[in-house]
Amino acid sequence: MTRPPLPHEFLRPVPAFSVSSDDVKDGGTLLPAQTLEGGNLSPQLAWSGFPAGTKSFAVTCFDPDAPTGSGWWHWVLFNLPVTTTELPAGAGSGAFPGLPEGAVHGRNDYGTKEFGGAAPPPGHGPHRYVFTVHALPVEELGPDADTSAAAISGALGFFALGRAVLVAEYENR
Repeated sequence: MTRPPLPHEFLRPVPAFSVSSDDVKDGGTLLPAQTLEGGNLSPQLAWSGFPAGTKSFAVTCFDPDAPTGSGWWHWVLFNLPVTTTELPAGAGSGAFPGLPEGAVHGRNDYGTKEFGGAAPPPGHGPHRYVFTVHALPVEELGPDADTSAAAISGALGFFALGRAVLVAEYENR
């Protein structure tokens, strides 16, 4: 089976910067804590080397392999101040520990405003989870928390000065 390109491959070219995680390794496998059944805990993320002119960040997690025809948005977080260069584990979950003031969770495809863990259909094979940090030239993106993840993604594709991407897999057997 040929996999479709990742969503960032469709967007206009922008400079890349670096993202890392203590919880998710690029090319690795998500931990049980990052699954819907295993804890629904957003991973720790840290980034650096973003472009000059950055005024805020957004963080997304997208599964392009979901059997929906349009993928599945697990996490949409925006209006992170430019001084934010790290999110602790769990910042997108539960009581949102360590989430900076003013940050906005958009509605994910589960219909909630938080990180929604991996939950590929059993036997569907491995799914890719694309964690992206978007560097933005605006302090506030504009949409509100009720805006769809797809619409917010469109704004991110239009505005982004740069992107940092980390991809991990998970499979329900």
